[in-house]
Amino acid sequence: MSLRSPLGRVAGLGSAKDGTAHWWAQRVSAVALIPLTLWFMFSLLALPALDYATVRAWLAFPLSGFLAVLLVAVLTYHSYLGTIEIVEDYVPSAGMKIFTLLVLRFLYVLVGGASIFAILRVAFGS
Repeated sequence: MSLRSPLGRVAGLGSAKDGTAHWWAQRVSAVALIPLTLWFMFSLLALPALDYATVRAWLAFPLSGFLAVLLVAVLTYHSYLGTIEIVEDYVPSAGMKIFTLLVLRFLYVLVGGASIFAILRVAFGS
């Protein structure tokens, strides 16, 4: 039998104070994706053709290149936040959870970096 109160038993075992930041990051990135995705769709539809030369000229324009890189970065980050939420909620084993989160972080950095590199290569490559 313990003489500690119910509050004393759970003190220090509650929230890690990280959920609010994660929740806000998901919402802010989702809101940022709305105008970026609309810009991307309407910009592509406004192009006279979708051949390599036209898209290259479009991406070489500084604002278009910047917004395309920003779209990929925000989209990758938003996807990463959602995926780690799923892993944290549904992977029961602590070891497997840590391993999966490490692999996911590596893959998202790799895919995001490769995507940004591809955009810059098309825009400024020879």
